[in-house]
Amino acid sequence: MELAKVTALMKATALELAVLTGHLVLYPSGVVAERLTPATPPASPLAGRRPVVLLHGFVDNRSVFVLLRRALTRHGRDCVESLNYSPLTCDLRAAAEELGRRVEEITARTGQAEVDIVGHSLGGLVARYYVQRLGGAARVRTLVTLGTPHSGTTVAPLADAHPLVRQMRPGSEVLRELAGPAPGCRTRFVSFWSDLDRVMVPVETARLDHPELLVHNVRVSGIGHLALPVHPTVVAGVLEALDAGGPQARGAREEEPGASSVA
Repeated sequence: MELAKVTALMKATALELAVLTGHLVLYPSGVVAERLTPATPPASPLAGRRPVVLLHGFVDNRSVFVLLRRALTRHGRDCVESLNYSPLTCDLRAAAEELGRRVEEITARTGQAEVDIVGHSLGGLVARYYVQRLGGAARVRTLVTLGTPHSGTTVAPLADAHPLVRQMRPGSEVLRELAGPAPGCRTRFVSFWSDLDRVMVPVETARLDHPELLVHNVRVSGIGHLALPVHPTVVAGVLEALDAGGPQARGAREEEPGASSVA
């Protein structure tokens, strides 16, 4: 392995350990559901900004989004809600149904017709299932995924005892459903994937490739799986993705080489 690659891997590993340490400290604070955003009167400033829903990954909770949530609030997103799905959930589709109910509640409470969603790892797959298979395309303007196994990951084969892990394996029934036709889906997908994500095996599985979806894949370098929701470069990319809204061609589109690299 080249010296530059070894150095990059060591830096990414050190960052992963630092993020993991910080996250373990914050984890207890994310176990309890957060307070809901108050109902929005017609003249409220929220009328022009879509709510943002944050959805965590496997065996995690909303505490993973502390920094991203803060950045979104500073950026003018007054309604940001981090959802926890039950740790007892054993079916991705059940989690997607619960997400759908929560989105309906949020839109009713805020007076908004649409939301944006940011999903980390499994959370991105849950949100994608909601959009593609449960009618969520009518409610979700933009779905940003961070290190999500769109084509399935082969990491940690011993973890197959858990049904959710099996659903994230290549060729699973859920992934076959998502690979099927998605006629009329108007949700914009922005998928961040990293060349040093050791949870996505292979790393390219976090790219979203589907001919009928509006997709922009963003490759980042030097970042591990846990750091994706907290790294400043990725956070800035998420803010930009949520602000964008122009017309886009169907089918996966990759960013310019090096445009989203992390030094």
